Amino acid sequence: MARTASSRATLGAVATTAGVSKATVSKVLNGRPGVSDETRDRVRAAMRTVDYSPTTGPRAPAPTGMFQALFDSLVNPYSIYVLDGVLAGAKNLGIEVITSSFASEAPDRRGSVGVDWIEDLSARGRAGLLVVTSELTAEEIATCTKLGLSLAVVDPLNPLDENLVSVGATNWAGGVQATEHLLSLGHRRIGYAGGPEQSVPARERLHGYREALETAGVEIDPALTLYDSFHPEAGQRMTHTLLDRDDPPTAIFAGSDLVALGVLQAARARGLSVPAELSVVGFDDTYSALWTDPPLTTVHQPLHDMGRVALRTVVQLARGERPDSQHVQLATRLVVRDSTAPPK
Repeated sequence: MARTASSRATLGAVATTAGVSKATVSKVLNGRPGVSDETRDRVRAAMRTVDYSPTTGPRAPAPTGMFQALFDSLVNPYSIYVLDGVLAGAKNLGIEVITSSFASEAPDRRGSVGVDWIEDLSARGRAGLLVVTSELTAEEIATCTKLGLSLAVVDPLNPLDENLVSVGATNWAGGVQATEHLLSLGHRRIGYAGGPEQSVPARERLHGYREALETAGVEIDPALTLYDSFHPEAGQRMTHTLLDRDDPPTAIFAGSDLVALGVLQAARARGLSVPAELSVVGFDDTYSALWTDPPLTTVHQPLHDMGRVALRTVVQLARGERPDSQHVQLATRLVVRDSTAPPK
């Protein structure tokens, strides 16, 4: 049963349940030092036990409030492009954005944002949260709603639903574009070296790849479809696995530019010439695609605009406005360079 205003849990109730003073509870709520991690965890647990909210109800943040952007990692070109868009959007909107990553905020909890971390954000007065390429649990989403913290995600790992506002690219269309390009060159044995199987963007790109093959009447070979992570090392592993097949592919569609870097490295290690003996297509069109040898044919996704639109969406939600769309997808396009050619 929902609490009425007169029965709302108090600071004193939290203190009693946690076995600490009200001053200690106040320190935890406001993110001040002088409290051990064990005590902080006990206070947060007590808040959940008595159903305490740090405010008298969901806040109505000022349009110029401070917002948080949480990245899975900042040590890759993808994140830098998205962050550039977030910062440009913040400047245009006249707001402040605090940027962090799991490496700095939750090194022991990379797979989950954490309810306690979200509660800390609210206590520090954040108006909204933008989460990039990370998974959110139902409890974490509900906590944001309960605390009045606006929330949007970029390229979520979660399946898309109406409880989560998301911004991404037309990954399915990009998968079609990449595969149709290789088919138009004459390739019929096309491998897919994708990202994590649970990633929504990775699955959408795979579905686009399969759609293009089916439309062209090319039989889909499950042995040519691999999942791993969006890192060069994963691209190397998947390429060696694909090229060890009895009937190896003549082209590989990589799920990201970083994966494509690993594909190119593995090809060089085997003495294969790209594109004469193996064609390679990436996905992202980050600056690394221009400086590979040869320059990488890739699917351009508007990462800068994705960051800018995502931040604007979080601000709209914080103002109580409806977003332009629950799930925004910005258009992709194929950029042809020198890593693709007709098969031998």
